[in-house]
Amino acid sequence: MSERLRIALTKGRLQDKSVELFEAAGLDCAPVRSPGRRLIHTLPNYPLDVVLAKAPDVITYVEHGVCDLGVVGKDTILEKGGAFYEVLDLGFGRCRFALAVKKGSDFYDTYKTRRVASKYPNVTRAFFEGKGMDVDIIKIEGSVELAPILDLADGIVDIVETGATLRENGLEPIEDVAQVSARLIVNTASMKLYRNEITDFLSRVERELGGKT
Repeated sequence: MSERLRIALTKGRLQDKSVELFEAAGLDCAPVRSPGRRLIHTLPNYPLDVVLAKAPDVITYVEHGVCDLGVVGKDTILEKGGAFYEVLDLGFGRCRFALAVKKGSDFYDTYKTRRVASKYPNVTRAFFEGKGMDVDIIKIEGSVELAPILDLADGIVDIVETGATLRENGLEPIEDVAQVSARLIVNTASMKLYRNEITDFLSRVERELGGKT
């Protein structure tokens, strides 16, 4: 292979799980396991450079073609959107978007316009538009669970893993909005220009994923 590919990994847990997967597929990811302050790392045994980035930036880098591939959560894809190919569900980072309310309250039993707080306004808007409902969406950057507690909102749409944080704050999930897991995305031009290289990489990853099922 003549062309070095470049892949953007979401920092944190998705980065760690991606490294585990790539190593199982035969890639030497030692530089990424001990990254120091460096943000771009060259794999010694495979023509792939790894860029460490925040989730929304992974999409930006892939969409603009400065990275050929990326690993990012479906939550970020649903919220941010973009023009790229979503080619593989990597199976890790599983959680869900859910609508949650104060325990015992009936979110739907009212004619008034509901207020919904979320860090993900686009996901929230699409969900309620699918139901044909008008809601007022309030963007929250921090602990979204506070919004119903302080009577700022009737409910929240947020990422839920175990539900422990909701329970501790007197909230309960009442409806799933979307399932989430890590996805592999590819730049649309790169898929044509470096088809052989990308196909080789995808085949390695798919073989390893297939071995886990």
